[in-house]
Amino acid sequence: MADGKLLWRAALVAVVALAGMVGAASAQLRQNYYGSSCPSAESTVRSVISQHVQQSFAVAPGTLRLFFHDCFVRGCDASVMLMASNGDDESHSGADATLSPDAVEAINKAKAAVEALPGCAGKVSCADILAMAARDVVSLTGGPSYGVELGRLDGKTFNRAIVKHVLPGPGFDLNQLNNLFASNGLTQFDMIALSGAHTIGVTHCDKFVRRIYTFKQRLRYNPPMNLDFLRSLRKVCPMNYTPTSFAMLDVSTPKTFDNTYFDNLRYNKGVLASDQVLFTDRRSRPTVERFAANATAFNEAFVAAMAKLGRIGVKTGSNGEVRKVCTAVN
Repeated sequence: MADGKLLWRAALVAVVALAGMVGAASAQLRQNYYGSSCPSAESTVRSVISQHVQQSFAVAPGTLRLFFHDCFVRGCDASVMLMASNGDDESHSGADATLSPDAVEAINKAKAAVEALPGCAGKVSCADILAMAARDVVSLTGGPSYGVELGRLDGKTFNRAIVKHVLPGPGFDLNQLNNLFASNGLTQFDMIALSGAHTIGVTHCDKFVRRIYTFKQRLRYNPPMNLDFLRSLRKVCPMNYTPTSFAMLDVSTPKTFDNTYFDNLRYNKGVLASDQVLFTDRRSRPTVERFAANATAFNEAFVAAMAKLGRIGVKTGSNGEVRKVCTAVN
């Protein structure tokens, strides 16, 4: 228990440090960063990601999740992409253990394609390719198209131990969500907007089974759920569900990036407790109502929040590098 508390404190210190780095490090970020050094970088990444989304839709939500998890653990430095031969890396710890292999492959292929461009070898970081890809999967699935700030360096290390302490849990209440996002320089408004990425998301049954079978170990906090919706989830995730069983987080338009996710919450059709609480809690409900009623308001808020997310813990100078491949440091 003592070791756990020490690890949690260390994780908190690390997160606060990341938030403190936002102002100085993000000053190096700008749109069209590779306009002169590698002008075809963004179009190349989009082309590769588009091909992979067509082959497997899982690449779309998987890429957004990769970007979010990367930024929240050690800052937006592609540390989530690093692989250790013994499995002692971020991608094999906590919630990162279920990151989409299809999305990881798509980012690696995009990096290889950019490295092969004339004059571009060693110029474009994996962290930036991940940021570009996150933007691209949004627009490719019907969401807004927007310019993305670039100029990040790749991290030289990873920290598997803190992963489970710095990511939101499926049973988080509003206070827990707000505290975690605030530690990364993000507001409640930003948090709700970013939660809208669940409009194309999926979740495994083990993340919400205690919401639909209450005789199992009860959640500390379990917001209400529409009865018909609950019954439908029990069909998707029966009591003998397999580890690979999953449900769509937006049952209405699961493959379209839109504001329907928020409308679902208004009818108590949030799969995760941490989703439904956004409507159940009166402090966050007005924002959910606003996004449900106005797609433009949601899109604008999402784009702004993604920009802020992308500035967390950016590496500069000797703290970073441009990797030759995303899975290993140079």
